[in-house]
Amino acid sequence: MASLQAETEAKTKQIKLFCLMGILFSLLFLCVWLVWLGKGSVFESTQSVQGNVFIDGTASVGTTDEDFICATLDWWPPDKCDYGTCSWGTASFLNLDLGNPILLNAIKAFSPLKIRMGGTLQDKVIYEIKGEPCTPFIKNSSEMFGFSQGCLPMSRWDELNNFFNKAGATVIFGLNALKGRTIASDGSAFGAWDSSNAVSLMQYTVNMGYKIYGWELGNELSGNGVGTRIAADQYALDIITFQNIVENIYKGFKNKPLIIAPGGFFDAKWFTEFIDKAPKSLQAVTQHIYNLGPGVDNHLVNKILDPSYLDIGSGTFSSLQEVLKSSGTQAVAWVGEAGGAYNSGRNLVTNAFVFSFWYLDQLGMASTFNTKTYCRQTLIGGNYGLLNTDTFLPNPDYYSALLWHRLMGTNSLSTSFTGTNKMRAYAHCSKATQGITILLINLDASTTVQVHTSTEHVGGNANWTMQEYQSRREKFARMSRGSSYKLNENTKEEYHLTARNGDLHSQTVLLNGKALAVTSSGDIPSLEPIKTSLSDPIDVTPFSIVFVQIANITVPACA
Repeated sequence: MASLQAETEAKTKQIKLFCLMGILFSLLFLCVWLVWLGKGSVFESTQSVQGNVFIDGTASVGTTDEDFICATLDWWPPDKCDYGTCSWGTASFLNLDLGNPILLNAIKAFSPLKIRMGGTLQDKVIYEIKGEPCTPFIKNSSEMFGFSQGCLPMSRWDELNNFFNKAGATVIFGLNALKGRTIASDGSAFGAWDSSNAVSLMQYTVNMGYKIYGWELGNELSGNGVGTRIAADQYALDIITFQNIVENIYKGFKNKPLIIAPGGFFDAKWFTEFIDKAPKSLQAVTQHIYNLGPGVDNHLVNKILDPSYLDIGSGTFSSLQEVLKSSGTQAVAWVGEAGGAYNSGRNLVTNAFVFSFWYLDQLGMASTFNTKTYCRQTLIGGNYGLLNTDTFLPNPDYYSALLWHRLMGTNSLSTSFTGTNKMRAYAHCSKATQGITILLINLDASTTVQVHTSTEHVGGNANWTMQEYQSRREKFARMSRGSSYKLNENTKEEYHLTARNGDLHSQTVLLNGKALAVTSSGDIPSLEPIKTSLSDPIDVTPFSIVFVQIANITVPACA
């Protein structure tokens, strides 16, 4: 009887053990499945496909400035909040810690970085005049934009200019375009611009010897405006006045600041009238881009990873170019502010690895439409900063921007891709060497694409591939752009960007498998490529981005 009871107890324990193991296995499977759904790329690629990137190098399709990459600094105080989250901290250029070594080094790494200072509150700012009160922004929900009028102290303006000079930044400053106007109940702004306060700031700036690359008038007052709007004909009159002011203040200067406007969302009818009525007064026409919708949108990642959605973005670039061409103006197109998702972006999306897919695609697309400068919202601040608002550490897009700045030259080349619609491809003449640099963006969660490169023959329409480049050594060698540059006919240089642990929401990016991180002294890490054989395809793994620099290609557009 005792033996039977012991046997029964043993069997019971065995059954319980099996049940427990079954439950644990089920939980483990469920966890892995949930992780897979959330990250989309934790597993190895399940398939591989062949792809071909074709580059027409007969002529460039667009050109950019050498310092195409630009980043913004904004006015928002710490109590600027969206959807219950206050994401700005002390990132306003009124309270930003200018002594932070990471901030300094992050800007210096570009040599130079364009910085556009502006944003929503710029049209409520007065510039300190000696003997008059200079009060900060105060939150007030009954006021336009949710804040009272604020003031820029000249002591802070001194600190900022000294810092930018030390960092080697190229500065664009947005001026208050609403000064002196009356705001009607429907949001329309009437009357001419009162330039007196802006003139005092500009004159002080010149007297102190501070260098300003461009003065921009107004922020998001074009078309329907944001909060308020100015009619195109009145804005044009203000720009003509503005031009005369700049010419007078900078009389005798060899290099005068650019006159930039309107810093708003593209509206074809408004922009056409505005430019037609002030065709000779502008040097740069700026548009803003937040084409992903509000930061609270739960479908941001789906939009970012959808090639069809990304393609829609080309519409405004193309339309603005048409307006500029038809007007006869010499002004060029800029993106003056682009954060993707408005109202401060979205944490762990617009400041995470996944956003580099949107950001780099925007840079590639904009450059093909002759956009000269692209200003990212923000350098720091909100949930879309290139730098973390609290720690100043670089977010993934910082490194994406830096690689673009260092590798992609001013000439954009016509590029097409076959093999999968999940691959985005762009090519430029290389920046620091001969040859071309290709940008490949794989939006697929499970497919590695083996990319082969071909380009149009210099002398005709035939295609020629990597292996054929070997016979062109002497010609390539003669094209070397510097005595210190040593041509390598056998290899190409690749920069593979991936998210840590395959997590698209990670704020740590890997370069060729190694996490990028600043040093203990706040220095930006070096960005080193891997060298691969020219004859090998470029392996672009799931949810990855690759820059490929190929010195051993020459095309007429890059000669």
